[in-house]
Amino acid sequence: MSLDVMIVDDSAAIRKILQRVLIQADVPIGKVVEAGDGQDALEKLKTVTVGLILSDINMPNMDGLQLLAALKSQESTKGVPVIMVTTEGSSNKVMEAVSLGAAGYVRKPFTAEQIKEKLAGII
Repeated sequence: MSLDVMIVDDSAAIRKILQRVLIQADVPIGKVVEAGDGQDALEKLKTVTVGLILSDINMPNMDGLQLLAALKSQESTKGVPVIMVTTEGSSNKVMEAVSLGAAGYVRKPFTAEQIKEKLAGII
């Protein structure tokens, strides 16, 4: 069964890399929806349904933590697993993400193996 995925990052290059890494990690992905920040993601989630969200933490307009809080407060998205993908070295931000309901996190730079490992218990 394939999984529709949303990738939220302000860098188009990182979004493409994540998409490629998911394929390399043998994740059975279906449709991939890209968003440039949290606001863009919430707007797109009004019309599409996904089974997994990979989100950066540091983004303009609405960061990944604000997005995560918004997702977990909405009935339609609160059950969707969210993996934070971040350069954030501070464990405070990572702990905040986990306390807000993130299913896990991966630090940039990442490998296909790290992504596969994080997703193993989720999908």
